[in-house]
Amino acid sequence: MAGGHRLLLENARQVVMVCARGERFLARDALCRLAVLEGASLVVGTDGFIKAIGPADEIQKMFSEESFEERIDCSGKCILPGLVDAHTHPVWAGERVHEFAMKLAGATYMDIHQAGGGINFTVERTRQASEEELFCSFQERLQCMMRAGTTLVECKSGYGLNLETELKMLRVIERARRQLPISISATYCGAHSVPKGKTASEAADEIISSHLPKLKELARSGEIHVDNIDVFCEKGVFDLDSTRRILQSGKEMGLQINFHGDELHPVKAAELGAELGAQAISHLEEASDEGITAMATAQCSAVLLPTTAYMLRLKQPRARKMLEEGVIVALGSDFNPNAYCFSMPVVMHLACVNMRLSMPEALAAATINAAYALGRSHTHGSLEVGKQGDLIIINASRWEHLIYQFGGHHELIEYVVAKGKVIYKK
Repeated sequence: MAGGHRLLLENARQVVMVCARGERFLARDALCRLAVLEGASLVVGTDGFIKAIGPADEIQKMFSEESFEERIDCSGKCILPGLVDAHTHPVWAGERVHEFAMKLAGATYMDIHQAGGGINFTVERTRQASEEELFCSFQERLQCMMRAGTTLVECKSGYGLNLETELKMLRVIERARRQLPISISATYCGAHSVPKGKTASEAADEIISSHLPKLKELARSGEIHVDNIDVFCEKGVFDLDSTRRILQSGKEMGLQINFHGDELHPVKAAELGAELGAQAISHLEEASDEGITAMATAQCSAVLLPTTAYMLRLKQPRARKMLEEGVIVALGSDFNPNAYCFSMPVVMHLACVNMRLSMPEALAAATINAAYALGRSHTHGSLEVGKQGDLIIINASRWEHLIYQFGGHHELIEYVVAKGKVIYKK
């Protein structure tokens, strides 16, 4: 008997599957050979998962008797996987636009920090904000990300630095996870900075003895779902010893290790992450040769953040060295008050120009590899049968236009689809 399905996308000029054989990530030579179908169609079932993908005439024959809640004619257009943003800080209060002006006038990160700005400014405003205020601004930011093609986003806490505010931020993330169509990977980042009046060691003690047990309790009762644990491992913030203790404690309670490392100084964070079995490490502008090799061996992904190096005028991470060594390279926007960017197409463009990625490497880094960095590449990051029906449709003859047209994604993206449902239409 003929059945019903949620969505039929017909006659696309290109369907960029990215992967075609269930790969969990792409590295080395595989990055040059993304799976792309010409003249293809795609079907998403009522459960939100992809049921079929293939040449348009074959799909037409297979499903000629079936009904669909929605059909979209994709003639002359390209279908790509929904983009994955592997690193964001999207829950906070208090604008920091004035700091951008200070930076442009020559102030360093530490100058701003010492003038009462930077992370401490955001922490103060976030502590004062109500849960409802934080949710409203967070929801608006997520909608901006969705319109730019993101369908899975990693969201960190970390502007509380005390248990009460960190939990407030995680409740806001949990509410969005339940109510909004975008997929979310939630990260506890209570070790984002050392609170005033504490040493790194004291802050680590408090996180391990107080924050993590409370998170475990709330996870057990189903109130909050957290996927990852993050620490800002950096000179003058959390040293290797404190970082190790926090990450190890998080891992023991079942969290994936996914942390900031080797951004401003070479502190051997890459080596530590590889040793601890981290899923991902972000930044890595100052990662050592040994750290890069260790990450490749451990299949620990490198989440590179082109906006940060660009806006803070830091040196770029050595993306080509990482790719040559076989590291799983992923991308994130690092959306935060200090690096305000919602758009993964802009991030991919910057990665190509400033980090020397090819366009296929950048797309893989913003889809399957970013999903891998979040432990989600079995369900997200490529268009394959059995995966979640998250995708974007762009009005262009070739998929590369999404990266090539710098800042042009608002014109290009016609539909954003999550679980087979249109969540944005131009």
